[in-house]
Amino acid sequence: MDAAGSQVADECAQYAGQHQGGFITTQGGNLLCSKIIHLITDNQVKSQVSKVLHECEQRMYKSVALPAIGTGQAGQSPAKVADEMLDTIVEFARRKSVQHLQTIKIVIFQPHMLTDFYEGMKKREDSDSSTTESLLPTLKSFFWGKKQSSGKKKSLILEKKVYLVTFQICGESQEKVDATESWIKDLILKEQLDNTVADETIESFDETQIAILENLQRRNLVTMQLENKLSPPQIKISGISRDVYAVSLEVQKMIQKIKSTEEEQSKAELLYNMVEWRYPGSNDSFVAFDKLTNMQLEHATVFKKPYLNVKINKKNYKVDLNTLKATDDQGKTIKLQRVVKDEGK
Repeated sequence: MDAAGSQVADECAQYAGQHQGGFITTQGGNLLCSKIIHLITDNQVKSQVSKVLHECEQRMYKSVALPAIGTGQAGQSPAKVADEMLDTIVEFARRKSVQHLQTIKIVIFQPHMLTDFYEGMKKREDSDSSTTESLLPTLKSFFWGKKQSSGKKKSLILEKKVYLVTFQICGESQEKVDATESWIKDLILKEQLDNTVADETIESFDETQIAILENLQRRNLVTMQLENKLSPPQIKISGISRDVYAVSLEVQKMIQKIKSTEEEQSKAELLYNMVEWRYPGSNDSFVAFDKLTNMQLEHATVFKKPYLNVKINKKNYKVDLNTLKATDDQGKTIKLQRVVKDEGK
């Protein structure tokens, strides 16, 4: 109150008997804010935080800074206060009607309380993966500010996701502020990891693979950087260590799937140059199967399988590999051809 100045003190005295809902609102005075919401203490942390957030939304405020309510003269447990404040913010963030309030800051003056709030956030991140997946981006937008749209994304450019966090540290001396800053940096570094996946296959990534990478980046606490001009091309993954491990594994699976597909296509191409399977077309002509189906039919024949299910013109057929007859779901039968190309057509 001393820092806010006498004007704010006078407003409080003026409105003291007119408060509604357990709080009064005054001008910011000498503080770097436009308004100050003064709560009437009742030790109900969740209720008080909820009132403030809804008041800010109703008055179309874009940001609000909250102290660790109840940890001063009220003497409440910092861990309990952290849980109740974070629970209330989570509930508020889930509301689809929230349109104006974009940033919520919790200002903590006592260094020992940082751990309680950090553990509270971490507990909510770990508690329910399905909820976390949809809720974390919303929480990050409230605590750290909403990410602005980057506009139209260029083809095959992996959009880099960056969330900026600002820590405002207050202390009794510069030495203590520096010590707290060092502690925060060490804490962040312990949770961070960089990993690079390098493979020639990355160069062949198309829109489908880029979309998968962007989805992985969006759902996890990581950023990814695609370097397809290096030799070999690589993807650098940075962020929370456990998410970096998980995303790296998914990227490796993507690469292996592409390699397997390319290998299958190469085998199918080679086999197609030797043997060609065909089905009846129009005017007594025959049409060649696609190369992968051609390979499946030939492999089934070589391994003496009696039947194989295939698609012809988007219809399901069951092929009898002994008679080379294919029967559809309605019982209609057609005769297939197997042509060994060295023997002519």
